[in-house]
Amino acid sequence: MNKNLLKIAFALSIITLISQAIYAQTIPRPEYPRPQFERSEWRNLNGAWSYTFDFEKTGLKDGNSNSAGFNSVINVPFCPESKLSGIEYKDFIEEMWYQRKIEIPAAWSGQQILIHFGGVDYQSELYIDGKLVGDHWGGTSSFNFDISDFVKPGGTNNVVLRVIDNRRGGKQPGGKQSFDLKSAGCDYSRTTGIWRTVWLEPVAKNGLKDCHVTADLDNSRFIIEPQFYTLERGMKLKVQILDGEKVVSQKELFAGNNNAVELPIKKVKTWSPESPFLYTIKYQVFDGKKTLIDEVKSYAGMRKIHIEGDRIFLNNKLLYLRFVLDQGFYPTGIWTAPTDEALKNDIQLSQNAGFNGARLHQKIFDERFHYWADKLGYLTWAESSSGGFGANDPEGSRNFMSEWYEIVVRDRNHPSIIAWTPFNETGSSKNIQFGRLVNDIVNNTKNLDPTRPINDASGWTHHKTDIWTAHCYVQNPEEFKNYLDPKEKGKIFTNYAVQKFKNQPYVLDEYGGIGWVSKSLSESSWGYSQPKSLEELYDRLGKLTDAILTTKYISGYCYTQLTDVEQEQNGIYNYDRSLKFDMTKIKAIFSKVPAAYQK
Repeated sequence: MNKNLLKIAFALSIITLISQAIYAQTIPRPEYPRPQFERSEWRNLNGAWSYTFDFEKTGLKDGNSNSAGFNSVINVPFCPESKLSGIEYKDFIEEMWYQRKIEIPAAWSGQQILIHFGGVDYQSELYIDGKLVGDHWGGTSSFNFDISDFVKPGGTNNVVLRVIDNRRGGKQPGGKQSFDLKSAGCDYSRTTGIWRTVWLEPVAKNGLKDCHVTADLDNSRFIIEPQFYTLERGMKLKVQILDGEKVVSQKELFAGNNNAVELPIKKVKTWSPESPFLYTIKYQVFDGKKTLIDEVKSYAGMRKIHIEGDRIFLNNKLLYLRFVLDQGFYPTGIWTAPTDEALKNDIQLSQNAGFNGARLHQKIFDERFHYWADKLGYLTWAESSSGGFGANDPEGSRNFMSEWYEIVVRDRNHPSIIAWTPFNETGSSKNIQFGRLVNDIVNNTKNLDPTRPINDASGWTHHKTDIWTAHCYVQNPEEFKNYLDPKEKGKIFTNYAVQKFKNQPYVLDEYGGIGWVSKSLSESSWGYSQPKSLEELYDRLGKLTDAILTTKYISGYCYTQLTDVEQEQNGIYNYDRSLKFDMTKIKAIFSKVPAAYQK
């Protein structure tokens, strides 16, 4: 194809995407991407970007960083493997390039200009007008670059993003993304490149960078630890806590990165699944001349999660976990929900099935998902996409540690997250270096967030954990019951007896997975044993769950899973979120709690 034909094809593809956006009267995922740290001024960069795959890995040498436009168009923030991207390329993509023009409003002059990437899998290099701005490693954490020195307010600049994603290299976490060409078993379609919202934001040079909010229920106060981009003498921070429109607590103090703010609350309203009340927080930064230079809107929930002996407590009351496994995959977007409403809907579907929360499995979820969980009163365990890097590989461990650090800092203010799970199904503790990594991750997580318990690894081997978890997919209810309750004094079910159980709270955080194919999605569709009839399924599901509820040492469960995912068809709902079962019967099963928790 000659250059003129390529230019025509490129122009036509741009026109097509623009027409689609006009028809929809919106750009993809237009909502504000960071609802716990919201500024009024921002620009969404989702929509049409030009792109090219770089299978030969020669793009850098060929000058792609200076490209003013590649020959194909992709719909950001959807990955090229997805239908919504307009591409649907399913093979491995180890390198690719994105490009688009950005216009910086003249009114942003004098401020630092940040470009935010909600998620790019896996390694990113950003160029503006051919100059390298910075790079980032980590497929699920959010990040930004200060591009103030590379752009001019009132002007237009050329943005190019290089992406490197070596899923098969054994050095990067990738969760449930398949190592094979096609999805198989418990692994599914891959995600490469941009898969969350890209956006611009102007921020005062002395503006707020972050605020760590700790809810102290027992002392009826919030503790807020601010961080600023830079500091100048005389700067002040004003913080207001609001109940609706009413200010219930406020303080003003000199700004400093070590100046914590304590805000007492009278007549505290707690956050819980039954009453997910959220306080509004308003941050204002003033310079030495008392001029307002930055303003951020946020929110927080007053809730406490803690452990006493072998039980979990929420707001000082016994809590029984009725969780479902949620993998966060979508038929048309893969790792990216097609709309903000789809994120909200997943939570409502789970609640309609009787669950009070979810284990967010092998994926770091969108901040908008956590926002809806906060709003709707939905408990979650946040879990990394740990699958994919070698346990003895120093580079893989280094990659995991830096990504996990960014994850915890980004999400630790959400009241709906009640535990951290950095790993899934870790192997034998004989691997000394991996055991060392797990211990380091647990210790560092507690330093970043001492308020939540940590499940070091969901199921299998535990090295250092606040919660003991196990996986069991035995399908015969009587046999299942015998596994959980072996009738031996002090005996519990565990996957590997390599670490002594220390009477931590015990959660069976994978069970069930009963297969039922109502819409065949693949020749390799499977589940953990499909019953012959729906009545047999309801009976088995009820008896398996009752076996857990009547086992006294267990503090909760996590059923596999919320929806079918590609060939794995053991969900409560179909992959497209349509109904599979009689939800009255399903909810009756998952709404029950042990008698000790009914007081």
